[in-house]
Amino acid sequence: MALRRQKIQSNNHSRKLVTDAAPKSPVSEQYRTLRTNIEFSQVDDAYRSLMVTSTGPGEGKSTTSANLAVVFAQQGKKVLLIDADLRKPTMHYTFQKMNTVGLSNAVTKQVGLTDAVQSTRVENLDILTSGPIPPNPAELLGSKGMNSLLEEMYRLYDVVIFDTPPVLAVTDAQILANKCDGTVLVVSSGRTEIEAAQKAKEQLQSAQAKLLGVVLNNKEVKSSQYYYYYGGK
Repeated sequence: MALRRQKIQSNNHSRKLVTDAAPKSPVSEQYRTLRTNIEFSQVDDAYRSLMVTSTGPGEGKSTTSANLAVVFAQQGKKVLLIDADLRKPTMHYTFQKMNTVGLSNAVTKQVGLTDAVQSTRVENLDILTSGPIPPNPAELLGSKGMNSLLEEMYRLYDVVIFDTPPVLAVTDAQILANKCDGTVLVVSSGRTEIEAAQKAKEQLQSAQAKLLGVVLNNKEVKSSQYYYYYGGK
């Protein structure tokens, strides 16, 4: 599906969190449609964990993750949004939070999960920032500590959403894809090469990821005054 950008005069925070700043906008409706599509893709049990990734940097995965988390929270679900990009984290900027303690601390049991998460201005939405960047991100995400932390998250939250590094850049996304109930791949029109998107799909499938679908960003609609939303970092 594609996401349109309404011409709204706003700061960078509002632009990235359009579902909170302008919940009635066409862009926000597209994110709600994405949420609905994810829910309809469930056959039996509801997805508890979702992973959002992209083929490469700058394609909109972090903005998609954040807005998807907001619309799930607006539905009344208790949501945890995790910045699992332990190489180039951005979620603390989006939500204007400190990043001194986060995922890397919680996985290594330096702090408890409840001490690491931070509340947001959005009701029902908490975030877990990346924390200090570790020297071994892939090993950390694939550790037993990550598995036990995920189980604790399930006990406290209805939906857990991971924002991960681009799938073609490093192995982190493939590692987490194997742990999550579903994966959403973000691509950018005019930027993402078809071969790269195909390779990303193949790598996710080889990691036994359940690929739910693809979000297309940055697609211009010539017949409208709006443009498809570019969710850059």
